[in-house]
Amino acid sequence: MSAYRLDVPTERGSVLNGVLFRDGRERSADTVMIAITGIHGNFYSNPFYYNFGETLNGGGIDFIYAQTNDAFNRIETFNVKTGKPEVIGSYNEYFAYTDEDIDAYLNFAEKEGYRNVILAGHSLGANKVIYYLSRHHDTKRVSHFLLLSPANLEWLMNDVTEREKSIVRSMSENGRGKEMLPFEFMGWVPCIADTAYDWLFTDTLNNVHVEADKDFSQAEKITHTGALLIGTYDRFTYGDPAGFLRNINNHIPTASENRLIFIEGTGHTYQRKEQETADKILELLKGWG
Repeated sequence: MSAYRLDVPTERGSVLNGVLFRDGRERSADTVMIAITGIHGNFYSNPFYYNFGETLNGGGIDFIYAQTNDAFNRIETFNVKTGKPEVIGSYNEYFAYTDEDIDAYLNFAEKEGYRNVILAGHSLGANKVIYYLSRHHDTKRVSHFLLLSPANLEWLMNDVTEREKSIVRSMSENGRGKEMLPFEFMGWVPCIADTAYDWLFTDTLNNVHVEADKDFSQAEKITHTGALLIGTYDRFTYGDPAGFLRNINNHIPTASENRLIFIEGTGHTYQRKEQETADKILELLKGWG
């Protein structure tokens, strides 16, 4: 197995940085899994990506660790349209970029000639996959989906105070959206007001819930088949990870064809069960092959 830096340009020109795990620089596998990362979901905070890459490669499947704008707080990159360096990250992400970010990786996979493309996403990356698949139904570019521990945005924002919400709204709606907030959003994310506004006041990625009667309009538009996976200790689910996952799947039209996978005794990032999770994914993808 080898790992190669992967730079993919988006439609707006920003270059996203990923890692391609495969045996040699030339494609030999027919299947690739593209894993869209969540907020701060980088190799340092989510080391399970190494298990995924090595395990899938051992099974004859390529793997792409696919950073979008928010894998780190700040990422130094380059814009192919302006010809200038730029800094992207969780501090200045716009959720409206989701389509073109995912398209950038799918464009790479299409050019490489992969026959089967599994579009996966972990945490907020899973929410991005839901958003993307609600709007794109091409089974030639995406064979199946894999949602890994989708992010419950309402749980994540539990500690945002009414005063902080008011500051975000005021700054964003009064021409100060690109200024940094005077506090860390959610208690751990330094960001501009417009980014916090996306989290709080748009439904772009607020698409999974513990309640059955909340807004699942995006999931209800998905026509692909796939799988959903979660750790049974995932704390983002108000104490019922299995129910959370089943609730999401129940709103997907292909629910009866989808597979639910529960990793016992682990949480949101599969601590101490990284290899078991990777093995389950390899088994799943082999079955789809």
